Amino acid sequence: TVEVEARSLPMELSEKGGVENNGFVQNEAFEDKETDTSSQEEMPKTCSVDVDPVAVEETVLKPYAGMPKEVLLQFSSQARYRVTREILFWLIIAGSVALVCATIAIIALSPKCLDWWQASPIYQIYPRSFKDSNMDGNGDLKGIQEKLDHITYLNIKTVWITSFFKSPLKDLGYGAEDFYEIDPIFGSMRDFENLLAAIHDKGLKVIMDLIPNHTSDKHQWFQLSRNRTGKYTDYYIWQDCTQAAGSVIPPNNWVSVFGNSSWQFDDVRKQCYFHQFGKEQPDLNFRNPDVQQEIQDIIKFWLGKGVDGFSFGSVRFLLEATHLRDEPPVNKSQNGENITAYSQLYHDYTTTQVGLHDIIRGFRHTMNQYSREPGRYRFMGTDDDEKEDIEATMMYYGTTFIQEADFPFNFNLINMKDLSGKSVFEAVDSWMRNMPAGKWPNWAVGSPNVDRISTRIGKEYVNVMNMLLLTLPGTPVTYYGEEIGMENIVSENVSEECVNSGPVVATLPEKSPMQWDGEVNAGFTEGNSSWLPVNSDYQSVNVEMQSTWSNSTLSLYRALTLLRSSELPLNRGWMCYIWNDSDVFVYVRELDGLDRVFMMVLNFGQESTIDLKAIVPNLPSEAVVRLSTHFSNAGKVVNTKLIKTEMGEGLVLEYKTAKPVHTMEAFQGKCFVAEKACYSKALDLLYVNC
Repeated sequence: TVEVEARSLPMELSEKGGVENNGFVQNEAFEDKETDTSSQEEMPKTCSVDVDPVAVEETVLKPYAGMPKEVLLQFSSQARYRVTREILFWLIIAGSVALVCATIAIIALSPKCLDWWQASPIYQIYPRSFKDSNMDGNGDLKGIQEKLDHITYLNIKTVWITSFFKSPLKDLGYGAEDFYEIDPIFGSMRDFENLLAAIHDKGLKVIMDLIPNHTSDKHQWFQLSRNRTGKYTDYYIWQDCTQAAGSVIPPNNWVSVFGNSSWQFDDVRKQCYFHQFGKEQPDLNFRNPDVQQEIQDIIKFWLGKGVDGFSFGSVRFLLEATHLRDEPPVNKSQNGENITAYSQLYHDYTTTQVGLHDIIRGFRHTMNQYSREPGRYRFMGTDDDEKEDIEATMMYYGTTFIQEADFPFNFNLINMKDLSGKSVFEAVDSWMRNMPAGKWPNWAVGSPNVDRISTRIGKEYVNVMNMLLLTLPGTPVTYYGEEIGMENIVSENVSEECVNSGPVVATLPEKSPMQWDGEVNAGFTEGNSSWLPVNSDYQSVNVEMQSTWSNSTLSLYRALTLLRSSELPLNRGWMCYIWNDSDVFVYVRELDGLDRVFMMVLNFGQESTIDLKAIVPNLPSEAVVRLSTHFSNAGKVVNTKLIKTEMGEGLVLEYKTAKPVHTMEAFQGKCFVAEKACYSKALDLLYVNC
């Protein structure tokens, strides 16, 4: 209890922490007077006020909205607020650490993402025959740009354009007159830049050809070299020749790929120059560092333009032995003077010489300099077919520690001498068994330099070959027109007026204009004629018509590319051989952790019936036809004990199993995987440590 005098109430309250209100205090004179006049009235002199100190304190310290900082700080130091704050702080720290650890774990356990050159098929275009935009009868760069929607329609994201450098076209453009210019027949540099921008705008990538082995004899370097001008004197391979009875005797017996001596006498320099191909294509001297630098500068120029990759062609010819010894004949009893064909010699001194792969690694190093930007990896392929020497081909992959090509292009399926289930198996197995560990395979069934599938092995096998191409592991390469089953044109229709060089005439029938529709010239050109005649079957074999048929070659091709991109086992899973004989080739594609398996049953011979359940333990008794070369069979259920296929028929079967083939002891040594990955159904992601 606090007692206060009435007169001193304001002061006492002030001392107790109250607030003095002077508005209610009268001046002293008035107060004294008032006291005197009211002396007869009884006034209480004291009052008692009961105050609970705790209640006062709680009332003052209760939080309220808009409290000042000083009051807020008083509450923040109280235990109930401090402990809550610290708990929340450490929960946030622990959650952040857990999130970082989980992210690191996911990154560490996740497999390498497939790069753009692995994830999509490659579509190879011979530009002179793809689409003419200016009615001169020759395909051009603007024509390619006009038809980019066809590429996306096929579910393809990589375009490979063969050589378009300025050239006399003696060898269809592979002997460049100027590596820095576009041949006028194809357009201008601005046309190329516009095409490149359009390709990238659609999310596509572009690969271009570069053949560094030789130039055209019209090239400025050659003109300077034949006149012995400065550093260009030794840009090419020159040797003295002897002349007798008006004929030139070459330095040795080396023969060109096109036949006859690979040495040609030059009237200006009075020496012979070396050419592995036509006499209009002199070989560069790659033992000259200046020549190597010239090629590096060319690579940098086009990469600087934005090209996404190169296919380096004819690289095994880059170096020749300096001793110039005669190459050994295949038939030792044959008279040396009668050797004129390339196949009559073993080419021990003119191909794959020591130092070749150092040059290839130099190309790779330059490519890597332009691959540092995220998402801008520059692809490098080598387009060189060693044929009988598979080990020499595999060397272009490089080693575990020194990279060369991302892959050498694979022509095994093209080089098959006959077609059967066994020969296809051998072509596939040869590559997979010899490919270095961790490398990526690729496959091609067509090329600008070989007969088309329809002509080479028959129309009835076009669809099954495309099914093989698009279901094998690795990157498939499709030559333009194979998606609709184009055939060679009749050789008699190819005139010498088309080109000026004899040896290349034989490679023209497979370069006929792309067949877009059933109109005049197959929609290739609106001009009066095309540089090569259009195939006579264009009214029934063309893009426009096949795009409306559900059972066409084009529709099957699209369905296969879509299946390949959407199904993980086909995209990057295991491949295991199941069976092969003279008629069929059977293999599966599967992925660790995924119970869904795809089995391909492909017929490359005659009608066949096979019991797959007897071959594969634990194989389900039934499977669903996911895709078939006969579209009406899609979706049907088949008995795995009785799989029947007709000539040229292909089946993509789908089934579920808890026991994948690659884990079975019976199939050890018959299974391969390039980019191993495992699937977690619970997390719906891929990881590497299976």
